[in-house]
Amino acid sequence: MTIQNSPYQGFATLLTSSGHNVSPAELHGLLLGRSCAGAGFDAEGWLIDAAELLESEPQDNVRNALIGLQAMVKGELTGDDVTVVLLLPTDDAPLTERAAALGEWCQGFLSGFGLNCRDSSALSTEANEVLQDLAAISQVQDALEESDDGENDYMEVMEYVRIAPLLLFSETKKDLSAAAKPSLH
Repeated sequence: MTIQNSPYQGFATLLTSSGHNVSPAELHGLLLGRSCAGAGFDAEGWLIDAAELLESEPQDNVRNALIGLQAMVKGELTGDDVTVVLLLPTDDAPLTERAAALGEWCQGFLSGFGLNCRDSSALSTEANEVLQDLAAISQVQDALEESDDGENDYMEVMEYVRIAPLLLFSETKKDLSAAAKPSLH
């Protein structure tokens, strides 16, 4: 039995009822990816990227939800409470559904990061490894089986994915700060 009023399910229902066949996980990944790459939190830029994924201009209700989602992400990345909540199906959804959504989240993140990263050569080895890990995770959607081991594997991977944006955001934020400061001669 899936919880019908989970944030993921609510967003999925909103998108589907508005004619958008896009996973909320992929959309959230796109938002976090672009935010972590240094795109900032300008609503118009986010709405342009979202409209491209949605394949049409969002209606007002979807537009407002997207702006609210961005405000939540901004609070998570810039607030004192260092935590990111992934927009994924609840734990009572089948493991295959949760794993597929996690893969979609990773695909969205990589798209958003790739579209907005100004200088990928400036990333640390650790940051590049995280991006490679996310790319690998996006491909292993069907590898988890319904079992205790599968559940444990999923939880470990999800925790890793939850921390990845924080690392990448702190690194690109550092790079942007350094680039913004004029050098003294």
